Amino acid sequence: FFFFVVFFLLRVFPPLSPFFLFVRSFLFLSHIPMLSASALVLRSGVARNALAASVCGSTTQVRYLGKGRDIRFGSEARNLMLKGVDTLADSVATTLGPKGRNVVIEKSYGGPKITKDGVTVAKEIDFQDKHMNLGAQLVKQVASKTNDVAGDGTTTATVLARAIIREGCKSVDAGLNPMDLRRGITSGVEAVLEHIEKVTTKISDLQSIEQVATISANNDQELGKLIASAMEAVGPDGVITVKDGKTLDNVVEVTKGFKFDQGMISPYFMTDQKEQKCKFENPLILVVEGKLSHVRQGDGLLRVLEEIRKSNRQLLIIAENVEGDALATLLLNKMHGGIQVCAVKAPGFGDNRKTNLVDIAIQTGAQVVSEDLGLKLDDLDISHLGNAKSIEITKDDTIITEGAGDKQAVEDRKELIRDLHETTTSEYEKGKLKERLAKLSGGIAVIHCG
Repeated sequence: FFFFVVFFLLRVFPPLSPFFLFVRSFLFLSHIPMLSASALVLRSGVARNALAASVCGSTTQVRYLGKGRDIRFGSEARNLMLKGVDTLADSVATTLGPKGRNVVIEKSYGGPKITKDGVTVAKEIDFQDKHMNLGAQLVKQVASKTNDVAGDGTTTATVLARAIIREGCKSVDAGLNPMDLRRGITSGVEAVLEHIEKVTTKISDLQSIEQVATISANNDQELGKLIASAMEAVGPDGVITVKDGKTLDNVVEVTKGFKFDQGMISPYFMTDQKEQKCKFENPLILVVEGKLSHVRQGDGLLRVLEEIRKSNRQLLIIAENVEGDALATLLLNKMHGGIQVCAVKAPGFGDNRKTNLVDIAIQTGAQVVSEDLGLKLDDLDISHLGNAKSIEITKDDTIITEGAGDKQAVEDRKELIRDLHETTTSEYEKGKLKERLAKLSGGIAVIHCG
C-alpha cells in the first residue's frame, strides 16, 4: 500500500518538484530501498534521466533520450552545432575574395560541378551527425537569404555568421545573458548599417558598372561587359535574368516593350506561319478582367468588332480567358477575313492578375472592362480600347511595343509600384513588383550563357 501511494504521488507531481525531491530524501533517510520507486518512475524517458541526476547529485549536462529524439542542452548543444557551423563556413570561405579557389562538388548524376559561388557550396553540404547538421542549416539560411535579397555576398555573409555565432557562444559560456547578447548584436547591426550608408558610393557610369559586374563575375571581364551593356539597355528599373544559352557564346537579349508570359490562346490566330507568330501594326487593344464566353446580339463586344471591321483595324484581346461562343466567333472572323484579331490570356493569378491588367491598360491607354471598376461589357465602345505601335505574340509570350498610354499616368503608376516595393516585407512580393516596374519601364534583358 505504501509503494502504491508513493507511485501515485510521483505520477501526479513533476519529477523535479519540491514534493518529488522531499519523497526521495525521505525514502533515502529512512533506509528504504529506492529500487521499487525508481522502477515505477523510469517508464518516462525524461523522468528517468532527471531522477538519475537527482539521486546521483550530478551537476553535469543531462542528455535526454526521448522516443526517436536526442536532446542536448547548454554548452554541449552549442559546441556540437558550432562544429557544423565551422565545417560549413571553412568550406565556403575558400571561395572568398578575388583569390578565392574553386570547389568541386560530386553530383549524384552527371559529372562533378565546379563552382566559386558560396551559396551553391553551402547548399550541397550535409552531415550525418544531426547536431552538426542543425548548425549548418542555420548558416545555410543566412546564405540563402542574402542570395535572395542581394544576389551576391553569400560567402561574406557565411563568414560573418560563423564569427557572430562563435563569439556569441563564448560570451554565453562566460556567463552573459543570451537576451542581453541579442540586444547588443541588434544595436551593433544598426550602427554598422548606418556607417555603411554614409560611406556608400553610388555608381551610374558604364565603366563603374562594368568594374563592379566584373568583380561579381569572379573577374570574368567578358561577363562584366555583358552585364554592364544589359544594365545600360534596360535602365535602373529594368530586370536582368540569366538562362542557359543554346550556343557556345554568351549573348544578351534585350526586350523593348511590355512583355508578359502568355501567348495566343489558339494557333489559328497566327499571321506568320513561318515564324509561328502573330504580328500586328498599330493594333487596338481590349483589356477585360473576366472571361469572355458568350457573344450576344447587341452587346458591346459585337458593336466594337463591327466598327473594327469597317475601319480595317487589328485587335488584340487580353482577358482572363476567351472560350466557348466568343472564341468561335473570333476564329470564324479571323479565318474568313473579317477581322484581324488575336486573343491572349491575362498574366498572373488572383489579385496579381488584376494589377497586371491595370498596368497594361495604363501602358496602352485602354480602360479595363470590369464591373468593379464601373465598366460593363454591355457598355463597351471603341473609345475604351487602347493602342500600341506594334505587338508580337508567340505561343508563350506577348510583347507590346510603344503603348499609347499617357506618359504621366505611366510615371505615376511606376512611382506607386516603387513605394509598394519599399514598404513590403515579402521577398516574393518585392520580386513581382520589380518585374512590373521593369515591364512599365520597357526594360527586360536576358543573358544567355554558352
